[in-house]
Amino acid sequence: MINRSCLRCLKNTMCFLNFLCWLCGAFVLAFGIFMMMNSRFSSLILSFWPIFPANTLVVTGTIVTCVCYLGFLGALKENRCLLISFFILLFILMLVELAMACVFLVYNREIDTFFENDLLHSLEAYKQSTETGNQTLKDDFDAIQSIFKCCGVHGVSDWEGNVPISCCTSDPCNSSPQENWQEGCHLKLRNWFARNFLSTGAGVVSMFILQFFCLCFTVPLFCHLSRTGLGYK
Repeated sequence: MINRSCLRCLKNTMCFLNFLCWLCGAFVLAFGIFMMMNSRFSSLILSFWPIFPANTLVVTGTIVTCVCYLGFLGALKENRCLLISFFILLFILMLVELAMACVFLVYNREIDTFFENDLLHSLEAYKQSTETGNQTLKDDFDAIQSIFKCCGVHGVSDWEGNVPISCCTSDPCNSSPQENWQEGCHLKLRNWFARNFLSTGAGVVSMFILQFFCLCFTVPLFCHLSRTGLGYK
């Protein structure tokens, strides 16, 4: 039997862990909304837009904040109904996170192929569009080429001589003939994702460990409340 002081310590620890988890979820949600408002590349992702980073962050952040708030409230009120709901929802959430991580690891090459095909499709749409047509897509493609200092998907030859000014190596572009970046954007973007993979993975693992501790602390608190008859049934 857990005495009252141990119960208070367990309750406070769980409240603190869930508050940290809620803060992480709120940060992920805010960052996802920021990406959705400021992203310049969403029109280029056609094959797997539901798992576009901004969409994934918003959905994940929303679910994590709601679930962790439920756990915080359950621990604070010593409510068994809220605690068991929190345990089940968090357990399901962690399984989904593990499944998504496995999918990204196992189908990494397939996802890269989809991404490459999307860029090729966007480039063809850019070349075939009129001067005022597909303006969003053209702006996004120009932004990628300017930011990552690349040209085309595999190289400047993808433009078949009709190279946009966003490929120019100088700003403003005053040289004649125009000097262009030679490296393709697909390789640049793939390298950029690879460089950021470690930090992103560390953040995901940290959040997963925090959720695991929240799950572990729920069990003894719920068991004690069940044995003593405390909390709402």
